[in-house]
Amino acid sequence: MFEIIVDSAANIPAEHVEKYRIHVIPFINYMGSKEIPGFEPGLTPEEERAHGKLYYDAIRAGAEVKTSLINSAGFEENFEPYLKEGKDILYISLSSNISGTFNAARIAADSLMEKYPDRRVCLVNSLNASLAQGILAIYARELQEKGYDLKEIADVLQETAHSMNGTFTVDDLKYLAKTGRLHNATARIGNLLNIKPILRGNAEGFIVQFRLCRGRKKSLNALADYVCDNIVQPLKQIIGIAHADSYEDSLYVMKRITDRIKVREFINTSYDFCTGSHVGPDTIALFFIGYDRELGGKLINERCRSKRIFDMLT
Repeated sequence: MFEIIVDSAANIPAEHVEKYRIHVIPFINYMGSKEIPGFEPGLTPEEERAHGKLYYDAIRAGAEVKTSLINSAGFEENFEPYLKEGKDILYISLSSNISGTFNAARIAADSLMEKYPDRRVCLVNSLNASLAQGILAIYARELQEKGYDLKEIADVLQETAHSMNGTFTVDDLKYLAKTGRLHNATARIGNLLNIKPILRGNAEGFIVQFRLCRGRKKSLNALADYVCDNIVQPLKQIIGIAHADSYEDSLYVMKRITDRIKVREFINTSYDFCTGSHVGPDTIALFFIGYDRELGGKLINERCRSKRIFDMLT
């Protein structure tokens, strides 16, 4: 028996957290002196959108937000009760090349496995963020219910992470400039020219620019087209869409996708506050299993790294 744990950057809606029995360790954001947890249990989708609107409206109004890392002590505090109960742990982390969270969890896991030598703590580096983590956690529960053991699941999730695509567009470039992903002058000029970049996670889990669009509608169309052109076995998988208080645009993107392809399910949710604060209001992000990130839509062979998980889930 093992428990499935994520940090709140996994962006799983509260109703799915309850349905799939996933434990969430929240990041804590600070807006001035106010603490804002990255996850609150029991919220409806409508309540999550309302909370998102308040948060992103405050950022639009100029509020400064700070995020805090979950340290190794925080992971020990969340992991140890399950180990005491005789359970193992599967933790799916935010990309180690975006945050130090994975390393903090590894330190905690090493310490706890010395204390509980008969227990196992398996870590999966999602190489991504938001629902790219969250969807892997959902698949982990489904695989567990099919009878696969902890190591089999951890191995296939780490394998699948290389094919879990994450792509997004932002509305205002100044937030990328604040994080150092864009020069201030470039951001100002880009905003004047109405440039909307399409970004994605690369093979190493870094965020990189993929292409540039002129205007919001073109960038949304490009996101939808990227999914449709690169997704594999859509009827077998969940597509994640996260929006930073841009719900109507997210529905537009979903419709554009479903007009072209049929998928198993969409999860549409407000962008988690931790990563959302770095990309800014009106960001739209999509997450799905597709061609390996560096192949950019080229044909893949039968040994595609995403194939095994679909075989196991079927």
